[in-house]
Amino acid sequence: MGVKGFVEGGIASVIAGCSTHPLDLIKVRMQLQGENTQKPNIPNIRPALAFQHGNIRSSQSSAATVIPRVGPISVGVKLVQQEGLTALFSGVSATVLRQVLYSTTRMGLYDMLKKKWSDPNSGGTLPLTRKIAAGLLAGGIGAMVGNPADVAMVRMQADGRLPSVQRRNYKSVVDAITRMVKDEGVTSLWRGSSLTVNRAMLVTASQLASYDEFKEMILGKGWMKDGLGTHVTASFAAGFVAAVASNPVDVIKTRVMNMKVEAGSPPPYSGAIDCALKTIRAEGPMALYKGFIPTISRQGPFTVVLFVTLEQALVTYGIDTVRN
Repeated sequence: MGVKGFVEGGIASVIAGCSTHPLDLIKVRMQLQGENTQKPNIPNIRPALAFQHGNIRSSQSSAATVIPRVGPISVGVKLVQQEGLTALFSGVSATVLRQVLYSTTRMGLYDMLKKKWSDPNSGGTLPLTRKIAAGLLAGGIGAMVGNPADVAMVRMQADGRLPSVQRRNYKSVVDAITRMVKDEGVTSLWRGSSLTVNRAMLVTASQLASYDEFKEMILGKGWMKDGLGTHVTASFAAGFVAAVASNPVDVIKTRVMNMKVEAGSPPPYSGAIDCALKTIRAEGPMALYKGFIPTISRQGPFTVVLFVTLEQALVTYGIDTVRN
């Protein structure tokens, strides 16, 4: 497949990323709920799902006060009411760049590794263990390439939840990256990169490997013929697997990338483990699954659009692929 694998994987990922961007933004906002953004170095005693601004009157008067659970629909509605309809696409330029860098790399490398490692004597199929290994390697490399755009995307998506005086107000992904380098140094572009790599390895291995595995199972058992129905079914199942596997790492990644580091003050989190421990201690272990509903709501359609677009491209150009 060569270069075409990278190009087609990148195009399919950009289409999928832009189509599901509002759901990704809502997911990020939900993952940041419960963080004390006003005083990041003071232990957080607020209920797990409290908003950071607005109606928090009762949380200051009583630590035991329970604030109603805020779901993705409520977050989306409040976001539109406070920031306007266009806010649903905050950071979309960073999403495009992230997909171009991250997904193009991981999709292309995954297909290259599959073709290289497949057994021609078994019809070009690949054992599940090798699919997972290919996904882990491709995802890790893709994440390192795309981390700067990932940091910019998280910050641009989260900016509207901050008080006006604390907002970064990045104009675009280029402005975000430029200002990060100027204000925080080049290394800030790879903040949270270990988490990004871990998440990407989990997502790529679980998403791509499980898609191939589900598709082969459906075709092998004769449940469906190779076509749109098979592609949609296999891709949605793969999206669910990827969401379950990656959500805890995604929550920690979002918080580490979004934290503000001020001169002369220690950062809110010293690293991924510190962030995980503080999150669990302040908000409970299920905080690691914050934003799961919008995650699966996004991951499902994203994976469907990704693979359906890719499969159609493969059919259109008559490319022989290992996806049998």
